[in-house]
Amino acid sequence: MAINLEKGQRINLEKSNGSKLQNICVGINWGAIIKKGLFGIGSTKEAVDLDASCALFNEAKQVEEVIYYGNLKSKNGAVKHSGDDLTGDMEGDDGLDNEVITLDLSTLSTTTNYVAFVLNSFRGQDFGSIPFASIRIYEGTPKRVNEVFAKYDIAHGAGFGGHVSMVLGVFYKRNGEWKFNAIGEPTKDRDLQNTVKTVTEKYL
Repeated sequence: MAINLEKGQRINLEKSNGSKLQNICVGINWGAIIKKGLFGIGSTKEAVDLDASCALFNEAKQVEEVIYYGNLKSKNGAVKHSGDDLTGDMEGDDGLDNEVITLDLSTLSTTTNYVAFVLNSFRGQDFGSIPFASIRIYEGTPKRVNEVFAKYDIAHGAGFGGHVSMVLGVFYKRNGEWKFNAIGEPTKDRDLQNTVKTVTEKYL
């Protein structure tokens, strides 16, 4: 299996031993913004609220369900959200994901053909200004990382500055097999609803 995919790469979700990858986690880690005081004296911390979300689509590319901070679990339990983190790490990077979405491909509805993951900055704080903001998509559980197969450094990555929304990637079904498209593209959207609309129009 490929590790640390480049944007636009697509992979089959098959592990080295031939078994299919089923349990996926998308983890987001970020910190509060440090603001310098007047004339560089002192500093304050500004809370950052990033929101990871997941949209499920049928074969006709119609939205079936959106899992986000206001809807933490899909109807059949295949997708689960850890809950809304409203601040980010206030005391520096603790190395843990602030929000995690888990996906069990084996229990998804048979009508679901696309699973898209997106990220929005709820208060409109620029991705480029958020300390150590990063995303990893991996096999495992929220407490155990087996293998990372896509990682985005949005705090330092070229192109993320000036944006408050992005598409992380899309899992899609072809001939009954699940594959993954590593997108990692910022969008001009300002909220979740329009980001999901952009996914429908451009990335499915």
